[in-house]
Amino acid sequence: MTFAITWGVVSLYILAPDWASARFGEISGSHPFFFLATWAPAISAFALVLYFGGLAGLKAFLSRLFLVRLAAPWILFILIAIPVVYILGSLLKSGPVLAPLPPGGIAGMFAWTFMMLCLGPIEEFGWRGVAQPILQRHMAPLWAGIIIGTVWGIWHLPAFFLSGTVFAAWSFFPFLVGNITLAVLVTPIFNSARGSLVWPMLFHWQLIFPIWPDAQPYDTWLFLAVAVAVVWWNRKTMLRRDGSAVEVIPSDDGMAR
Repeated sequence: MTFAITWGVVSLYILAPDWASARFGEISGSHPFFFLATWAPAISAFALVLYFGGLAGLKAFLSRLFLVRLAAPWILFILIAIPVVYILGSLLKSGPVLAPLPPGGIAGMFAWTFMMLCLGPIEEFGWRGVAQPILQRHMAPLWAGIIIGTVWGIWHLPAFFLSGTVFAAWSFFPFLVGNITLAVLVTPIFNSARGSLVWPMLFHWQLIFPIWPDAQPYDTWLFLAVAVAVVWWNRKTMLRRDGSAVEVIPSDDGMAR
């Protein structure tokens, strides 16, 4: 469902760009179709939760937004380690410490930051909301993270053929490796927070914070090094299913739903 929505929308602008632009307008980060394509994982997640759990199930699913307890080291990782990777990656390519301000100045930066909150983090309703707990019923968290990261990366593939997007200037392979790496990195955070949705969303938001400089491809390899260290440090929980978050719809009886 996620791929059908996103690839269906984006394919219009790849296969028939003139027709799509004339009929629906130029695609951009503020275009309704861009939001639709980005929100596809969440739309799919809500559809599945409503189908299997009804409105009560959706309410229980959304209660995972309020699981806010998380170990302090993971909070510091989100707040400090991610920006450090971007800044260091940018410096390695002789780039700036911070991204330049947009034309709107500080106000424009705040507006863009809020817009980012309404884009990428919403995907987590699908990736960590539904896919991660279901996969962790059948495999260790490390493998679940790798699978989701691979799917996540491939899901972005059409954007690399869409002119006018940042992806058009990037190479796909480092991006795919980066997606797998980031999906692995967020996995112990997700499990440590008992299946929380809010912390993966904040993790995702930090990844696309407009103030951080473009550090491609160095940030990918730096995150990969960090991921190897994190997996090794947390190998007892990353390589075993015991203690993994497996509930999509939280229940009182302890049965995974």
